[in-house]
Amino acid sequence: MKEKVQEVLDKIRPSLQADGGDVELVEVADGVVKVRLQGACAGCPMSQMTLKNGIEKILKKEIPEVKAVEPAA
Repeated sequence: MKEKVQEVLDKIRPSLQADGGDVELVEVADGVVKVRLQGACAGCPMSQMTLKNGIEKILKKEIPEVKAVEPAA
């Protein structure tokens, strides 16, 4: 499943990079995907919305086994 998640993140990445940010896959466990937002995304006040309404929504649509996307510590 980690490979599938990485493939989907690779599709999303250009949109994030266009705004000066990026996303790194940290781990996938029990349907929960942990990612680390980087660059401009890391300190952006809209990062939580990007995470839930953008990344999580797309991952759930592409990979039904994904239950949630959370920021990595």
